Amino acid sequence: MSAGELPSLEECLETHLPEAELSHVRRILFGKETAKLELPPCALAAAAERHFELKGCGFDAAPEQLRPPRKVRVGLIQNHIVLPTDAPVAEQVAALHGRIAEMVEVAAMCGVNIVCFQETWTMPFAFCTREKEPWTEFAESAEDGVTTRFCQELAKKYNMVVVSPILERDELHGTLWNTAVVVSNSGAVLGSSRKNHIPRIGDFNESTYYMEGNSGHSVFQTQFGRIAVNICYGRHHPLNWFLFSLNGAEIIFNPSATVGALSEPMWAIEARNAAIANHCFTCAINRVGTEHFQSEFTSGDGRKAHHDFGHFYGSSYVAAPDGSRSPGLSRTQDGLLVVELDLNLNRQVSDRWSFKMTGRYAEYAEELARAVGPDFRPNVVKEF
Repeated sequence: MSAGELPSLEECLETHLPEAELSHVRRILFGKETAKLELPPCALAAAAERHFELKGCGFDAAPEQLRPPRKVRVGLIQNHIVLPTDAPVAEQVAALHGRIAEMVEVAAMCGVNIVCFQETWTMPFAFCTREKEPWTEFAESAEDGVTTRFCQELAKKYNMVVVSPILERDELHGTLWNTAVVVSNSGAVLGSSRKNHIPRIGDFNESTYYMEGNSGHSVFQTQFGRIAVNICYGRHHPLNWFLFSLNGAEIIFNPSATVGALSEPMWAIEARNAAIANHCFTCAINRVGTEHFQSEFTSGDGRKAHHDFGHFYGSSYVAAPDGSRSPGLSRTQDGLLVVELDLNLNRQVSDRWSFKMTGRYAEYAEELARAVGPDFRPNVVKEF
């Protein structure tokens, strides 16, 4: 456990609240209680042996007369980096491949159909340092880089869709991108989704490393449903979620790397809000641990120079369109969250609340078109 860090909100509540009060608090905080998902003893034993948390739960939908259930299992993986940040680049990548391989094997034991890793999972989150070397050496091809080939092998071996967020090097244009590669359960690369929004907040000033994405709001049709990837900072932009949903996403993954001092109050809210507003499932994945760098760096905000970015607080979770959400993973441990979703719930909630049907999109589009024009004037009515 990271020194001085709260292991998890759920554990704290369970420790200190009486059972009668705990059930009400859970309902208020997390919505309808998720179903318990029985995980194989072999998976639980393997997770314990490999020192990571394993949790499972499920979201049910009401039985329908004309549609059978559409049940899919997703796996969310959060993890520390394995080697120190000053270890050779190839060794760091290989060590992370090894760690993820043993966690994905447990996901397969649990029947996971789609697995998603954290943002730029093959490297330390070095964008805070402002140094280009050696961090840009972690960038690789989305189509045939060593990590994509590794994920193709996992996908074929376990009949599993793999969402692999990496730092991408586009050799043709000499550009770096923050990219999620989507590998089909057949082993084929379905495509990639590039991060649409670049943060410029203190240590989160990543614009010197990579460009805003140019892949639009792609949605990938897989054997297990239509998925999209809204990388990290994109979760702060409601229209980003909306456009993935507008293109038909049933599950939107949000692989992230974010620290407690900056964003934790928002973390439990944003993906859940997006699930509610867009009648779809959302999956929020955050890395865990504190990563130390050899060179000091500053944030330009008056803080003293520092060697670490802060504590990545994990807490990965899944949110459903009915406003409920799963328990989160630990704030301090590696973990795998296995969640069974019935995708029929998306349409059932949409039929009940009709947020999309009642949205005034033509009116919004007209006003947005005016707002981005050079002669825009806010529509403010004044008394004098």
